[in-house]
Amino acid sequence: MKLTFIGVANIPMVQPGDDLVTLIEQGLESMGETLRDDDVIVIAQKIISKAEDRYLDLSTIEPSVEALKLALEVDKDPRKVQAILDESNEIIRKRPGVLIVEQKLGFVQANAGIDQSNIINENGDDDDLCLLLPVDPDRSAANIKNEFSARHNVNVGVIINDSIGRAWRVGSFGLAIGVSGFTALEDYIGQTDIYGRELLVTQVAAADEMAAGASLVMGQTDEKTPVVVVRGYKPREPEDGSLRGVAPLLRPKDLDLFR
Repeated sequence: MKLTFIGVANIPMVQPGDDLVTLIEQGLESMGETLRDDDVIVIAQKIISKAEDRYLDLSTIEPSVEALKLALEVDKDPRKVQAILDESNEIIRKRPGVLIVEQKLGFVQANAGIDQSNIINENGDDDDLCLLLPVDPDRSAANIKNEFSARHNVNVGVIINDSIGRAWRVGSFGLAIGVSGFTALEDYIGQTDIYGRELLVTQVAAADEMAAGASLVMGQTDEKTPVVVVRGYKPREPEDGSLRGVAPLLRPKDLDLFR
């Protein structure tokens, strides 16, 4: 197998309401590239959130008593702590400088995915402007997939990825938070290995692996490459509706030994 990661050039700074499909089309055209069947388009969460106007101005937040108390424990801006609580289901871990939560979508991550890097506040203090995760990343991915199919009659997959830290390991990596067009979790249980032994637990987080590879191409600082096309992977179709989107990658709480 040959797997290729193609960074899409010339994607401009995204503004609320921008048509991301058109921006990606124009970027590919500037490179002399076109999409092919089975390509997977990996898109940085940040430009999805920008296009969907998921900005939050902390100056509009009034911290609750709970947020004020928690802010002292974790040494964070009480307004940002309130925003994190508003975007979370529960607090998982906390200590000075660190607040790990289960975000509304079920992702366990720092600060509920609220980010303040690579955004600018034209009407106020940059320290007050935040960017939230998309409301429904699976739906965002599906809308983009369907639009490419309608415009170009091409069958592609779409991943929305985000950078996340990991338990037991240092450093961030790319993680799929939205998936459309293929199964995010490939299940090999019941199949056999090269020696004929039955596989009892083997499942492959294909969407996460592609998200991580694409993240290397995207970079984390000033590379300005928020879209990557993965070519050479053969997507597997979801077997039923329950296996669609990113949900199969989320470990059920009763099986999560690290909480």
